[in-house]
Amino acid sequence: MSGQIGSSRGRLSLYWCLILVVALGAFSLRAPRLRMRPMHTDEAVHADKYRILIETGVYEYDPHEYHGPTLNYATLIAARLQGARTYAEITETTLRIVPVVFGTFLVLLIAGLTRGLGSAAVIAAILAALSPAMVYYSRYYIQEMLLACFTLGLLVCGYRYARTRSLPWVLAAGAFAGLMHATKETAIIAFGAMGLALGVTVLLQSGQRRRMLAGVNWLHILFGIAAAVVVSALMYSVFLRRPEGILDSYRTYGIYFSRAGGENTAHVHPWHYYLQMLLYARYFNGPIWTEAWIVVLAVVGLIGAVRGSRDGSLDPTFVRFLAVYTIAMIVVYSAIPYKTPWCVLSFLTGLILLAGVGATSLWAWAKHPVLRGVVAAFVLAAAGHLAFLAYRASFMHCADSRNPYVYAHPTEEILTAVDTVRDYAATIGVGHSFERRLQVAIPGNDYWPLPWYFRDLPYVGYTSEVPRDVGPLILLSDALEGALARVFFEETPVEQRRMYLFLFPKPHYLWARPGMKLVGFVRNDLWEEHAARHSDAMALIEEAHERKASTTPDAVRP
Repeated sequence: MSGQIGSSRGRLSLYWCLILVVALGAFSLRAPRLRMRPMHTDEAVHADKYRILIETGVYEYDPHEYHGPTLNYATLIAARLQGARTYAEITETTLRIVPVVFGTFLVLLIAGLTRGLGSAAVIAAILAALSPAMVYYSRYYIQEMLLACFTLGLLVCGYRYARTRSLPWVLAAGAFAGLMHATKETAIIAFGAMGLALGVTVLLQSGQRRRMLAGVNWLHILFGIAAAVVVSALMYSVFLRRPEGILDSYRTYGIYFSRAGGENTAHVHPWHYYLQMLLYARYFNGPIWTEAWIVVLAVVGLIGAVRGSRDGSLDPTFVRFLAVYTIAMIVVYSAIPYKTPWCVLSFLTGLILLAGVGATSLWAWAKHPVLRGVVAAFVLAAAGHLAFLAYRASFMHCADSRNPYVYAHPTEEILTAVDTVRDYAATIGVGHSFERRLQVAIPGNDYWPLPWYFRDLPYVGYTSEVPRDVGPLILLSDALEGALARVFFEETPVEQRRMYLFLFPKPHYLWARPGMKLVGFVRNDLWEEHAARHSDAMALIEEAHERKASTTPDAVRP
């Protein structure tokens, strides 16, 4: 008996070590070049919400938009570690390292399920580390990766409590539940799916085993619920400095239930939107995208949950719980008309855990060495292909609209506009005084993420229509060009008219995002001053090169 216990502990230790290595690999895939992709509108808006926190020390929850505060608090920690004390000092890396850390921690949390999943936990950790959606949204400054991480934390701690009946585990589960609620309103879907899965799992047990519920310490459960309520309340109330935030965190569900029904939103998609994105996606002449490997293995895992796995390391009760929970999540998210691609993470974690079960079930069912070789080759091919797609999604096509994980995303051309304006700001002070102010005019106030890129310029105005008093440099949507021409030639007296030039070279337009072009105009006198400054700078550079060349011995010259 002691030998079996020692062998079991040794095997668990090996699984934990392997998952730790996988988590380190996950971090190395998620962390590089975080500044390469243009900021998405949602990322820039959440960054602006963080600006309020870092500048005033106050967070005010808005029950209509922007979700909960955990992302902002986590960013505050990241900024402090970086040494950034003001909004202008933070960078894309400061922001995006937050989901990177939580995306890595999600992989590491799977180690807490090794007692219930055995080697399937290691396979699941590998799939979570390499899933293109997991990698892409681990580099995205939105709440979704934090919610996925906290949800898995609740599953892990809840399962550990079910095994041990230990108070610390139920308190940890409560804390994760509170963090879920303080992250995003859709946490309520996961709570409902877990409750359903727990009820179904208990009903599927035999009468004798069902009586085990009588041994549950209900005082522990109350402590866990209290921990969830306290953690959530502290977050929403800014640690009791704004108590009304607690009530707002519950009032918001009336608003979000209305939005989930597809009212007044452009984000309505068919029921199969998420499943199609995972199984097969190809847009125009773009590459093929698929995470069907995970889905196929998850289906095998579902079969194993129904039949009962022959792998003795799997806890059949927990596997059935995972199966019901994941199916419930898929059904609910597919039924909700309001859909955005990053919401796929909410049930992708469950699919990945079931995929690990599917891989080990195939191994257990394949008794012949040749069949086991086929299973091993299948899993290796899956891992390799997922890794390739993850790299392609996050580094090769990170802002390409043909990438299914890209959604209403600014194109890389917007960085050209930003660089051009910032060049004017650096050379002749555009945006640093009222006389040289920058104006941005886009219908519907759809000017994000430009406020993020111009966050250190004090004189920038944002409007949804062309201002009457056009400043020396203006960026606007091509839809407003006619209105700008009317201001120039019909509403401005002849003696006050000034000459303006296109800010960008031919064809003068840049794609801000699919369906919206950006055009810029700069007053002639500023253009000439900017050109002169650049000429002076180039002359100084050439003079410095000539001076260096004249003082360099011929023997060391190339």
